[in-house]
Amino acid sequence: MLFKHSLSSITFFLHFSSTKISQKPFTLLSARALTHSMATGTPENISTAADDGDDVKFGFKRSEMYESKLAGTATSYDRHLFLCYKSHDTWPPRVESSDTDLLPKLLSNALKARKDDIKIKTLLTVCEVRDDMEVSDGDILIFPEMIKYRDLKESDVDAFVDDVLVNGNPWSSGLQESLSGSYVFVCAHNNRDRRCGVCGPILIEEFSKAIESKGLKDKVHVTACSHIGGHKYAGNVIIFSSGKDGEIVGHWYGYVTPNDVPVLLDEHIGEGKVIERLWRGQMGQYEKVTDKVDEQKVPEVTNEEKKPLENGTQESNVTGFSCCQGDAGVSCCRDASAEQKENKKGQGRVSNWFGKWEQREVLTAVGVVGAVAVVAVAYGFYKKSR
Repeated sequence: MLFKHSLSSITFFLHFSSTKISQKPFTLLSARALTHSMATGTPENISTAADDGDDVKFGFKRSEMYESKLAGTATSYDRHLFLCYKSHDTWPPRVESSDTDLLPKLLSNALKARKDDIKIKTLLTVCEVRDDMEVSDGDILIFPEMIKYRDLKESDVDAFVDDVLVNGNPWSSGLQESLSGSYVFVCAHNNRDRRCGVCGPILIEEFSKAIESKGLKDKVHVTACSHIGGHKYAGNVIIFSSGKDGEIVGHWYGYVTPNDVPVLLDEHIGEGKVIERLWRGQMGQYEKVTDKVDEQKVPEVTNEEKKPLENGTQESNVTGFSCCQGDAGVSCCRDASAEQKENKKGQGRVSNWFGKWEQREVLTAVGVVGAVAVVAVAYGFYKKSR
């Protein structure tokens, strides 16, 4: 009787939630919220998940959608490490530093402790365990190497980091397996940010349906991942697939909606095209892709452009002089026209001085000659008088 009573209560609650509160069918998101609520004792999540206002506040209709430029907002790194661990519903806000989740914490701490020894810049993210991806708790996925290691234990973390990430060797305690196909990671870290928590599960469901309908189950794999940065860009998606040159590249996309899922599958994964309007950047060689995103590319600032112009005085091709900037903004160069004026002024002063000197000499000479003439005339009169 108690079981029947409990079951009927749940049935009534589901019926009431779908008809009185949301006025729409009970969705998968609502079911997940109910399951999580019963496990954690937080029933407020149920009404929030089914609330129509979620899409406006946190979902694909929120006001911040498409307000920011996306290109260049991806994290700069060269290798991505994914630790397969539990479900995104159970991850705490800081899963890599949680005392209740020792495996992510130990792996994160080991990466930080050995960061100076790891030659390739490596990013760690937690991803959800899904049966259709054939992964279990503790499995490690490494991109762009397309490698999988199974069943990492807490006691193995230091040896794994030392073997694989520091020395670049296969893990001595694990079997290395090759990954194939494309991998789609969708941020659904609800306990970290509500926007990813609302958008992520919906996108994963859309990807799963589209993958099945297109017959791509063996070629494209999708799962949830923890926080990757940029909650305001939700839905956030990272796709690892081979480009036109055959190399595996991880492309970051933001503001992804369910309507974008077929485009990402058909054009990005199917044809190797970058979807520019949603593109945030990529793992590794960033500049190669930015050439394709002209309208969003951040212009490169050269060293010449970084030099400040001094008091609005620009370099002149006519004079051949350039300006330099001294300490505390004090100029250490002079204006060419001022120097020329100064030179002319100096030359004028010298010329005038020489002119005045010559004039004085002439007058002196005339005076001397006149005096000599006077003396000579006087002497002549003196002789005649004798």
